[in-house]
Amino acid sequence: MTNIPEDKLAELLSRLRKAAGDNLSSVILFGSAASDDFHPGISNLNILCLVRDSSFSALQPLVPVAKWWAGQKQPPFLVMTRRELERSTDVFIIELLDMQQHHRVLFGEDVLRELEIPMQLHRLQVEYELREKLMLLRQNLILADNDSKLWDLLLGSSASVLTLFRHTVLALGDSAPYGNREAIAKLSERLGFEFAAVRQLMDLREKQIERRNVNVKDLFARYVTELEKVVTSVDEILDSRPSPNV
Repeated sequence: MTNIPEDKLAELLSRLRKAAGDNLSSVILFGSAASDDFHPGISNLNILCLVRDSSFSALQPLVPVAKWWAGQKQPPFLVMTRRELERSTDVFIIELLDMQQHHRVLFGEDVLRELEIPMQLHRLQVEYELREKLMLLRQNLILADNDSKLWDLLLGSSASVLTLFRHTVLALGDSAPYGNREAIAKLSERLGFEFAAVRQLMDLREKQIERRNVNVKDLFARYVTELEKVVTSVDEILDSRPSPNV
């Protein structure tokens, strides 16, 4: 991958192995940094740490490493045992499917490759999370009393909304390209509208356009409308199909 800060990843791995010792079984990079959708300064370095013992005392040696990683302006790494990972496939379907499709092993065994994910539950999680995201946006919208708060809410929600739109493509029965723009193009073709607000938001995230040239209230209004259209369309399409066997 180009633009990936390999030196930072190497330093993290060295610190993790030194701190955790034999308790560390795998370290895996996942998300945009393990795909072609990584944007320096915007995308995060998401890390999964598999440990043999997840007790309080066993995790204490990782505290200094976690503090250092936070100082690198990166999100906390995810810590699980292998059994916890395998037993989570029925509740973290979207997350684990993304991790399985786009990951890179930094240390240890590739525990994601053979993970069995129950796809019959996938469409239910997609619809649930689309509706939840829409409700949360409305709740927070009425608390955002200035443009700065609107920008924070808009940009803060964008990554999860784009993830859900990618998984909507999959739930509707098409192959799901990883790239956000490819997924939006597929979804636009399927649902029959252009996603102009979402495309503009992606341009903002990638710094192709600047905030000062955008009316945040207008963008937010169009963004919520597009999300509403997706929720309605997905509900109608999926409800017209036979229920999955669960």
